[in-house]
Amino acid sequence: MDLRDLQYFEVIAELEHMGRAAERLHRTQPALTSCVRRLEEACGAALFEKTGRGIRLTAAGKALLKWAQRTRFDVESARREIGDIGRGLTGNIKVGIVPTAAQFLLPPAARDLMREAPGVTLRTTVALVDVLKPLLRAGDIDLMVGTEGATESGFASQYLAEDVIVVAANDKHPIFDKPKPGLKDLAAYRWVLQPPGAPTRDWLDQTFDRNRIARPVVQVESTMLLMLPSLIGETGLLSFISRLHLQAGQSGAALREVKLPATTMRRRMVVTYRDSGYISPAAQRLIDLLAKYADGAPG
Repeated sequence: MDLRDLQYFEVIAELEHMGRAAERLHRTQPALTSCVRRLEEACGAALFEKTGRGIRLTAAGKALLKWAQRTRFDVESARREIGDIGRGLTGNIKVGIVPTAAQFLLPPAARDLMREAPGVTLRTTVALVDVLKPLLRAGDIDLMVGTEGATESGFASQYLAEDVIVVAANDKHPIFDKPKPGLKDLAAYRWVLQPPGAPTRDWLDQTFDRNRIARPVVQVESTMLLMLPSLIGETGLLSFISRLHLQAGQSGAALREVKLPATTMRRRMVVTYRDSGYISPAAQRLIDLLAKYADGAPG
């Protein structure tokens, strides 16, 4: 099979339309039809079937798409590895990273990497794992730093640190007037939380459910994780955030943990990559630096 035919096949499979694929690839439709015909002859099976005004992959086409993507990753990895030989720490690293790690782990790791290797460039995408995982699978990012390890074939993960999620409030909140506040005490106050569906919000809600206590009364919902510490400080509401935010001077607000074992959530911070993909020396050095600063975070 010709690598260019496989490249064209991926675009046709993505767009499910010969005309649109021809426009994107700047090729004629007859040229793409010939490409598909060559691949079908090599595979001995039809790769597309007509549907409405477009086309869609057959079962054989879906199988070939998986291998075409893997072949592309292998070719790109080979080029990068060969190009990196003798060059040392250079190149571009594409990193997908969850907000907490982006705020606390990436800045010092990137600082050290830039000092060691001024020629390295970084492209970061800050989002939650459900957004980042398809980007990693498609090869749009090299590394994913998040709170979910490899749970499917094709991915590998390296443990960085434990991320501890706790109830927090500004240091003048009346909850701190109680010597040993419990879940019932927490339920008496209003909260600022992520919307339902966010892992930390669901975990907290289920904790109250298990103890047969009414769920927190949420006065403010926000999908902007990095905004939660400021909202806690300004509004006086309770919240549920990473203990990393409580480090002195990190959040810009005087925040304090409401220490309660029942509302202490522990999760793993990991870096994930394609197990068959090439990790450049610069990317590996970034992983090492992220691990260094994650290891220094309070647990």
